[in-house]
Amino acid sequence: MNLLLDTHAFLWIVSGDKRLSRKAKKLYLDKSNEVYLSAASIWEMAIKISLGRLTLEEPLENFIATHAVGNNIKILEIRSKHLYKIEDLPFHHRDPFDRVIIAQCMLENYFVVGNDKTFDSYPVSRVW
Repeated sequence: MNLLLDTHAFLWIVSGDKRLSRKAKKLYLDKSNEVYLSAASIWEMAIKISLGRLTLEEPLENFIATHAVGNNIKILEIRSKHLYKIEDLPFHHRDPFDRVIIAQCMLENYFVVGNDKTFDSYPVSRVW
């Protein structure tokens, strides 16, 4: 199964946050699954850091290298086809980063891992 982590799911996984569901943790730890982090999530974290809404113990680039790449979480780059798909998405969700993640899941046929129920308004499979 290919899993695309929502930003909060990634942060909760790497920090051991108790808000992470048991199912999400189990899927992440299952070595038969491929786990991805969208470049949109890295972009979102960078913006939140610059606004003072997210604090990490190290620079973002190091944090991603340590916690994503170091834990075999692959980076899903944003491709033009992902952006073109956003044009057709209804505005159930207004967050631009989540809209990229939704488009990526739709086009790549990935499951999204996250607790945001708004994802359920789109033709994606959400696990939590």
